[in-house]
Amino acid sequence: MHFTKEPMNEILAWAREALKNVDTVTLEVLNPDLARGCYAGENVLIGDTSYLYRSYKAWSDLGEILFCRMLTPEKVSEYTVRITFEKLDQSDSFHRFEAQEEKYGTASRFAAIHKNEEPAFLNAYLRALRSVKVGEKKRILNLGINTGDEFDLIQQILPRESYTGLELVGIDHSASAIAIARERFDEGNATFHVHDINDLETLALGRFDLIVTIGTLQSSGLDFKPLFAKLVQEYLSTDGAMVLGFPNCRWMGGEMIYGAKAPNYPYSEMSLLIKDVYYCKKYLQQKKFRVTVTGKEYLFLTATRISASR
Repeated sequence: MHFTKEPMNEILAWAREALKNVDTVTLEVLNPDLARGCYAGENVLIGDTSYLYRSYKAWSDLGEILFCRMLTPEKVSEYTVRITFEKLDQSDSFHRFEAQEEKYGTASRFAAIHKNEEPAFLNAYLRALRSVKVGEKKRILNLGINTGDEFDLIQQILPRESYTGLELVGIDHSASAIAIARERFDEGNATFHVHDINDLETLALGRFDLIVTIGTLQSSGLDFKPLFAKLVQEYLSTDGAMVLGFPNCRWMGGEMIYGAKAPNYPYSEMSLLIKDVYYCKKYLQQKKFRVTVTGKEYLFLTATRISASR
């Protein structure tokens, strides 16, 4: 389909209708490189033809909204390119994994996900680690560590002597994932437990300078608010900090798609996410923490003791 001055609302409606019957749709549109610096919807006159400008980012966003991947654009003419959107396989998702045991284990689709390779996740997590001055911490606890990606990034950004001086403790219920983590981090400064996060007392962990938990506290098997309060009161050191990651995305067909699936809604609805983030933010502020919230596909709540920064 060739589009020139049609509004995005019309293009979106056309694509949604077409994708009910086919797996790919193709659009011929103005080559965004010819009008760099324009905003979406600006009129661009080329010869006798008027186009409404859209950047490649705008077209990529459209593909995400349609649950499609955008294939490599092809040049059609001097002024236009062909953009093809291909439906994602929504069944190819760890959210639908029906294994009898480890939903997040090495045999699950979740094992193929490497969040540190997604720039939107990586940038927000890096910002959080730098905000809490991870290199100055001594003991770090990660709840829901899986195979250890969160520790891997800490290892990447710190000088070796700083990293090896850390004591890292990771906890996860997946035995197969923890087995991989133990192989990855064998320098003697990391300890991993296959354990129920609801029962931390039996591990006698002590207190930590930094607690990291990403996409874990909201799990259905955990009592979110009491567990969170216990972490702050019983496991955080006097000058301790926290990095909490709240998923606002879903994974399907090899893509990280913005917006988590909400119960009872056919679209992303953020009330529960915002409620949980706000609860943690307010609770920590009452405990004299400085709190920031950043990120997009994952919202990162970062908390540092106000007294520690004076």
